Amino acid sequence: MKIFVTGASGHVGSALIPELLGSGHSVVGLARSETAEKTLKAAGADVHRGDLDDLEGLAKAASAADGVIHLAYRHDLAFGGQPNGFAQAAQLDLAAVKALGTALAGTHKPLVVTSGTALFALHGKNRLVTEADFLPEGLRVDCENWAVSLASQGVRSAVVRLAPSVHSTLDHHGFLAMLVALARKNGFAAYVGTGENVWNAVHTRDAARLYRLVLEKAPAGTRWHAAAEEAVTFRSIAEAIGKNLGLTVRSLSPEEAPGYFGGFLSFGQMHCPASSTSTRTTLGWIPTHNTLLEDLALPHYFSRA
Repeated sequence: MKIFVTGASGHVGSALIPELLGSGHSVVGLARSETAEKTLKAAGADVHRGDLDDLEGLAKAASAADGVIHLAYRHDLAFGGQPNGFAQAAQLDLAAVKALGTALAGTHKPLVVTSGTALFALHGKNRLVTEADFLPEGLRVDCENWAVSLASQGVRSAVVRLAPSVHSTLDHHGFLAMLVALARKNGFAAYVGTGENVWNAVHTRDAARLYRLVLEKAPAGTRWHAAAEEAVTFRSIAEAIGKNLGLTVRSLSPEEAPGYFGGFLSFGQMHCPASSTSTRTTLGWIPTHNTLLEDLALPHYFSRA
């Protein structure tokens, strides 16, 4: 199949392109810069120049493809500290998914959209989340629900919920990299309270394999979890970061935590266990790469300036 991929030159996209090409698909990647275009061509993909604001261009590229995987997201806007940045990024994402989905309506072609297991924790659902769970509404949630609803419009739509930690040597700006940067900035690594709140986690290349399996096999209107590990304590993450940076590790009170985490506080405190039992059983997804703590025992997160 000829697959149009947004976010193709990004973190997960850089693993997804070889995954798709190696399975016999061809790839057209969205590139908003000359640098991204060169990266995609070097990886063996064709290029569609544009960005998430160009809804007409997204629709045109989707119509010309046999399937679409939507990875791109304005993380710079969502986590850049701008007022209402998270809401604006979510609105842009919803507009992009609507453009892609409308272009594919009635074709029964696959559209794979990205969401996150962390949405449940951020909406106050501090329990084990399964693929059958969903939220009625909210930022990013509306995009997920709209994508699933496309099944009734003749689109083989599916959602991949990524773990909050997607880790590997390809991760340069994700949540783990942000935690390392916070420890460097503050001079110590930290967790809140006992640090027994947990994140689920997945290696980038395992996540890329899941996107391919969902593209090829998932029924319409379904949700899947890219969660190789169900629960990794935040304390163990902080301890691994402190060890590799040669810094002390501290427990912070809820009153002290905002001064350390800043805008990242809600993620540092969230309790986000997630199951991938249905994903593994139904799609045959078997994670094989490093665990989160195995990756944090290697130097790639700590050898950067």
